[in-house]
Amino acid sequence: MKKQGRSLGISEKEIIRIAVKSLGLDELSPFDPDKKIIEYLLENHTQKSLVQNTLTEFANETASESPAPGGGSISAYVGSLGVSLGVMVANLSAHKKGWDDKIDFFSDWAEKGQTLKDELLRLVDADTNAFKEIMDAFALPKSTDEEKAQRKQAIHDATKGAIEVPMAVMRTSFEAMSLLLEMVKSGNPNSVTDAGVGALCCVTAIRGAFMNVKINCKGFSDVAYVQNVVSEGEKIVQQALMLEEEIEKIVSSLLDQ
Repeated sequence: MKKQGRSLGISEKEIIRIAVKSLGLDELSPFDPDKKIIEYLLENHTQKSLVQNTLTEFANETASESPAPGGGSISAYVGSLGVSLGVMVANLSAHKKGWDDKIDFFSDWAEKGQTLKDELLRLVDADTNAFKEIMDAFALPKSTDEEKAQRKQAIHDATKGAIEVPMAVMRTSFEAMSLLLEMVKSGNPNSVTDAGVGALCCVTAIRGAFMNVKINCKGFSDVAYVQNVVSEGEKIVQQALMLEEEIEKIVSSLLDQ
């Protein structure tokens, strides 16, 4: 791809598609990566993850009477869309006519963004799984003192996990803000509004995830831990809002030209 002057910041699916075409693996018969690539064959496909759903299926599942996926998973997904817009701008900028000397710069940013996007997609299911672990912990037996102690510890561990996941959404989405800021500053000016929308998405992800952090912190026994994560969350929100304001000003100034 470097020899072709292409950005390296593309999804794994797209990389495989290009490899199949470049190697001629589909010349004699269709090449199904899920059946031909051993790592995919070894994956557990017994349970469909949320991110494997179509957009319509995901929306319908969210709108159902099931409590999950909820706000945490949605925050992670909104964040993944935000960073994806930043990656799109980076890739468009890498291929902009006359910007040949900037390919590596934008390719590097696109690669960073792909990593952040993949992490946020992972967190979509991680948040729903964390909620299920809390429900499972509360459902544990509590007839004996030993069972009560085990149940209490399980609830503690599951609750901490349910705090850590949205915190990870906040940290990852905030990291993506740097990509979006750079894209509105240096990226293809024709796509500046895409990066601006991406920033709005990431801020939404951060603020939404922080709501989940705070509600899961309510009543959590480790007071010092709660104080630390809430303090960190408040700082991330404040810094994200400042970055979003800066990004929006740049976007507005370019639109007014």
